[in-house]
Amino acid sequence: MNDSISLYGSVENIIFHNEQNGYSVFEILIKPDEDGAIERLTCIGHAAALAIGEDVKCIGGYVVHPSYGRQFAADFVEKILPTALDGMEKYLAATIHGVGEARAAAIVKEFGAKTFEIIELDPARLSRIRGISIDTALKIGVEFAANAGNRNAMLYLQKMGLTANQAQKIIKEYKDKAIDIVKENPYILADEVYGIGFHTADGIAKNGGIAFDSPYRICSGIKYTLQQALLQGHVYLPKDILMADAGRLLGVQPENIEHNLLEMQMERELSQERAGDDVHIYLNAFHFAESYVARKLLELDATAPEIAEFSEEDIEEIQLQAGIVLADLQREAVRKAMSHGVLVITGGPGTGKTTTLNSIIKLLESKGLVIKLAAPTGRAAKRMSEATGRDGKTIHRLLGITSPASRGRIRLVPHGVDDAENTEDTVFEQAHVVIIDESSMVDIILMNKLLGAIANGIRLILVGDMNQLPSVGPGKVLKDIIQSGQIKTVSLDEVFRQSAASAIVMNAHRINSGQYPSLNENESDFYFVARDDAGVAVDTIVGLTTTRLPNFLQIEQPNIQILTPTRKGLIGTHNLNVALQAALNPPAQDKPEKNMGAFVYRVGDKVMQIKNNYSITWREEADDGALLNEGAGIFNGDEGLIIAIDNDARNMKIRFDDNRYVNYEYTQLDELMLAYAITIHKSQGSEYDVCIIPIMHGPPMLMTRNLLYTAVTRAKKMAVLVGTRSALFRMIDNDREVFRYSGLKTRLEKLSQTFENETILATGELDD
Repeated sequence: MNDSISLYGSVENIIFHNEQNGYSVFEILIKPDEDGAIERLTCIGHAAALAIGEDVKCIGGYVVHPSYGRQFAADFVEKILPTALDGMEKYLAATIHGVGEARAAAIVKEFGAKTFEIIELDPARLSRIRGISIDTALKIGVEFAANAGNRNAMLYLQKMGLTANQAQKIIKEYKDKAIDIVKENPYILADEVYGIGFHTADGIAKNGGIAFDSPYRICSGIKYTLQQALLQGHVYLPKDILMADAGRLLGVQPENIEHNLLEMQMERELSQERAGDDVHIYLNAFHFAESYVARKLLELDATAPEIAEFSEEDIEEIQLQAGIVLADLQREAVRKAMSHGVLVITGGPGTGKTTTLNSIIKLLESKGLVIKLAAPTGRAAKRMSEATGRDGKTIHRLLGITSPASRGRIRLVPHGVDDAENTEDTVFEQAHVVIIDESSMVDIILMNKLLGAIANGIRLILVGDMNQLPSVGPGKVLKDIIQSGQIKTVSLDEVFRQSAASAIVMNAHRINSGQYPSLNENESDFYFVARDDAGVAVDTIVGLTTTRLPNFLQIEQPNIQILTPTRKGLIGTHNLNVALQAALNPPAQDKPEKNMGAFVYRVGDKVMQIKNNYSITWREEADDGALLNEGAGIFNGDEGLIIAIDNDARNMKIRFDDNRYVNYEYTQLDELMLAYAITIHKSQGSEYDVCIIPIMHGPPMLMTRNLLYTAVTRAKKMAVLVGTRSALFRMIDNDREVFRYSGLKTRLEKLSQTFENETILATGELDD
């Protein structure tokens, strides 16, 4: 490219804009000199969201595209306020909420060349125009001023190497303080702005002249290393592993890392704990959470009063009312629910967990006890409600959690709400028993928040399948609790006759025990479709989803879910979602859509939230649109349907499974993914009528037995495996479990001994 050229022009057309990285193809009308003519020119480059009518300064050079001819490749695009009246109209209509083309024309007609000056300095004068109230006029002024500040911040942040979308997120988070914060400590962005990690912050710091061995940099690198471990499910890292990983990341001497580790411990950002010859390093919140969970479980177990009036006749009465006969282990679970403060009920599909749970609920209610039911995800909570006939909530909604840092505003107490004083920040609700389904999905942070809201004296019953995949978040809470041996656990292992008729159930148990499943038996609900080529497997999956299975089962497509082990490759979520969207929800002239990176989002698409967002607001609506409830928070794994896309307002409306409606701004769309195909990990806690599971060869650490077991147990009516027998059998033979550093099991064992010693001292038994 030749020496840089500066061009000034007005944006006439936006051909393409990538919301994630800001890459844009747009047409500008070049402002002529005294003798020149107006020229329309196509520009390519990275820019913040452009608006038709804006003036821009493009710095770069001319290139010749083999297909599109002469273009201007801009290394840098700076937005400038337009000065021509028609440009002013277009700018106001495109950038100020509530100002459409007609209102923009009226404003410019009234104030002419002084339009922007008046909006900035005396916006109340806009109320002279018919249809603009004083309130609306002032809002226009505020937004116009914010846009001006944003342009300066955008210019600075893009010079620091950030993409347009990243810059927009930073400006949204910090507003007029964005530049000052980034100049002082860009590493704070990695902690506080979603989508900006350590490496991006490190690049900004380098451009900003921050020293290579700055404490800001080293502390951020240590945090990043621990955060990456959290993403792998670890609650802590051994010190030697942390030192090695952080050293490779930062490229500094070990003594620098050691010194900053001590500083971070003094600042209570992390905790170091000796365990034999090892030292375990935790981010402080996770050390607290693990320690608290262990102690609170033992306290709840010790403080819940036994239900003295319970007798075996109560179980007989429950059986008589329900017309059932409980197996020995089911009866054992019912008994232990009456006598233990904390109880775990675990078992695979078809072993009677739901029957057992319903019996416990009916018996507890017959004693006048108040029960709260919850599960980690919306789908799991809905399924719990359907199975029990009672109100089940997500744990987040049960506790009123409204931010990542909060434990929730709702506290559960064993006596009536009259015993506690409600405040603006805390609501006390009565509960004698809390039952959590799909407990294998609960990570250490969510368990900490749950237990923090439960007063001593309340019973806790955890229900789940310990052979499922562990939680997406850090820890292996349910497995640690069971394996510690300190909390009473009833393991249901008998598959009942009605469930034994299901090939899904029987093959799930065969897979879990390391046996190969029975394939394609007559009148089965479990099928294997052999495909040796991954591309052919994709075509088969599309055909099964669009026509073959809906016709065979006569059910709607949304009840069919593709569950894949991986995000990458031909059978990964990305490729499958593109193929399935093209078949199930193709483009149409009357169907709005939005390009977002590698994806196109379209009205009618299935989507999933892929991170916890505690602040986003939702409305729960009846079928007629009436408001039933409203609140905040959409969480990782929540599934929904796009029902509206407004490219003018730059937002997208999504209806989630439980009739919660949410408006997403375009800058938030990286929190979503298409959900025609999802990873098996993301399916935890959900059930679908039909699950189609691609099985091809992949990395051994990924293609494991319990991954397959989890996928198969998500299917209610039919499971269809598509792939190769050799990959299927190798997956079943691979009983590898992904190792996680977690200290909960050991803490429970040690604390239990401490509790026992304290009891002996308190009662004087030692003297005997």
